[in-house]
Amino acid sequence: MRPPVAPPGWSRWLVPPAALSVHLSIGQAYAWSVFKPPLESALDLSGTQSALPFQLGIVMLGLSAAFGGTLVERNGPRWAMSVALVCFTSGFLLAAVGAETRQYWLIVFGYGFVGGIGLGIGYISPVSTLIKWFPDRPGMATGIAIMGFGGGALIASPWSARMLESFGADSSGIALAFLVHGLSYAVFMALGVVLVRVPGPEGAAEVSGASGVPGASGVSGTAERPGAAGAEAAGTSSAPAPGPQVSARQAVRTPQFWCLWVVLCMNVTAGIGILEKAAPMITDFFADTSAPVSASAAAGFVALLSAANMAGRIGWSSASDLVGRKNVYRLYLGAGALMYLLIALFGDESKPLFVVCALVVLSFYGGGFATVPAYLKDLFGTYQVGAIHGRLLTAWSLAGVLGPLIVNWVADRQEEAGKHGSDRYGVSLSIMIGLLVIGFVANELVRPVHPRHHVLARKEPADDATASPAR
Repeated sequence: MRPPVAPPGWSRWLVPPAALSVHLSIGQAYAWSVFKPPLESALDLSGTQSALPFQLGIVMLGLSAAFGGTLVERNGPRWAMSVALVCFTSGFLLAAVGAETRQYWLIVFGYGFVGGIGLGIGYISPVSTLIKWFPDRPGMATGIAIMGFGGGALIASPWSARMLESFGADSSGIALAFLVHGLSYAVFMALGVVLVRVPGPEGAAEVSGASGVPGASGVSGTAERPGAAGAEAAGTSSAPAPGPQVSARQAVRTPQFWCLWVVLCMNVTAGIGILEKAAPMITDFFADTSAPVSASAAAGFVALLSAANMAGRIGWSSASDLVGRKNVYRLYLGAGALMYLLIALFGDESKPLFVVCALVVLSFYGGGFATVPAYLKDLFGTYQVGAIHGRLLTAWSLAGVLGPLIVNWVADRQEEAGKHGSDRYGVSLSIMIGLLVIGFVANELVRPVHPRHHVLARKEPADDATASPAR
């Protein structure tokens, strides 16, 4: 399937809205915690069980991104967005049938497995294209699109809560809410499918002309001339792009890839633990105080976290173009550990402190996602950055299991031991701090990729049959 090529005069600023339409839709995954209490009540589930659809969805996101990254590079963003639309919305429809028939395994299969495939393909669908359109500002470009994934819950959280209030929090009400989600997102994602384009020869010239600000990698020895990505995307020259150009197959053999894998996994585990259990967590922290948190206020907290997640994706990733990728990850991981420490020590004494610390952690969480494609581009070049990004997202798969497991399973065990309220989360928060320290060390170990791994140095063909530059 040949990707749609932009006609002469096509503005590259039409590509981010196309990406946003998909990412805002699949970002609903971050509002899953709104469905947890009703599902637990309606189907008699534990906190660990009710997290399973979300966990499986994140696992499938990473796996489908890893295995589908090459197909996305080969077939282009429109094909990928179409696949994401079908899988993501079908997952909701299957989950609706599961809720109506009280078959929880069908909710897990639909939302987690089928919908998770849509999450992964949809997530990586615009990344490579955006980097080719914006070689001068890769952090900003990917931040704009990936911002939508973080901001999806800003829409979905209050919307889901309102639907559950209107339809009821029983199995039939949950089923109807799932159905409305699936049909609505199908329409919205279709806008991105129609709008997206890849650069043509004229677009490549425009992109090259617009490039004038080299990306700040924060890793010495990785600078490259702006405009190379656009020329490669257009397929107007057989000359390879300057700077590091590493195939996906070779990238996974470098220590830099695995250092970044650890960095992403630790940062995501720390953020996703709060995000998946946000609504019940803030309720538990202040359950025994004079001002407990209501269900509607907890849903509002989820929406605030989504806003921080979204703002961090565009804000911190844009900042990385100026201060460097390594420096901004030092902030994510170091300051993130400090925020968790403050929550553990003083979180149940002050709502503003708890909320502010959680917002900062989620802004770092979102920023980490949005910055990593540019970090990869700095280290490995634009040659197969989409496929490399897909492989790196397997870190998200593990984090999607670890984060909710640490918070839910440990909290359940603490409750069985007689601890309640905020005391249930002390061990979980300590574990998160340790993981962030591990990620900080891994980021310090990142160095420029040795030239022996570059495509020219190895004189190797393109990886996985993606030699054709027309994407």
